[in-house]
Amino acid sequence: MPGRISDAEALWYDLSRWPTTIDGFHHVASRDEGWPESGSLVWDSVPGGRGRVIEKVERYEARVGQTAAVEDEKITGRQTVAFQALENERVRVTLLLEYKLKQNPAGPLMTVVDWFFIRPRQRESLVRTLNRFSREVVAEREMAGGGP
Repeated sequence: MPGRISDAEALWYDLSRWPTTIDGFHHVASRDEGWPESGSLVWDSVPGGRGRVIEKVERYEARVGQTAAVEDEKITGRQTVAFQALENERVRVTLLLEYKLKQNPAGPLMTVVDWFFIRPRQRESLVRTLNRFSREVVAEREMAGGGP
């Protein structure tokens, strides 16, 4: 997407923008003072979504990204957002979610359900988030007079 890492990063951590960017986000339940550098963020999803989501920062580096332990009603895992500068004032934002189901995934049925139903939905949600975020970055840049 167009822009600088610093602009994309500032927008990513701006919780007031999450309702329009983060798929399924409803509202922040709590946020530690040090977030996004340290501490935890607790948020609730829209009805029928993930429920309460807890993100505890494991690693943060300015202009590079953040890794957080994540947990909701059905999964535990790790989520990483990464920022990479590209040529011509562009930035790549990568969002990765690695998770395990809280239910016993050892059974063959849960493995099938996870691979064919849950993982595709998670991937689609991450893609929707990144697409929405990209639109917000472009709109922010245009409002600042930077062009698309």
